[in-house]
Amino acid sequence: MQELIKLVTEKAGISESQAKSAVETVVSFIKDKLPGGMGGQVESFLSGNAGKIGDAFDTLKDKAGDLFK
Repeated sequence: MQELIKLVTEKAGISESQAKSAVETVVSFIKDKLPGGMGGQVESFLSGNAGKIGDAFDTLKDKAGDLFK
């Protein structure tokens, strides 16, 4: 999750604490909207323990990262 916080800090031009709050808010929102069990997978992915689901999320993250260029 630290990598995402750093990206938000850089791209939005806000402090690390503001970016952390924003990222945590968005992650919480996403986890609440996902079917049961998937929220834990999101948390695992963001903490670097993604396993197989991580491959799909890595692809998604790469594509989403292109939006900020």
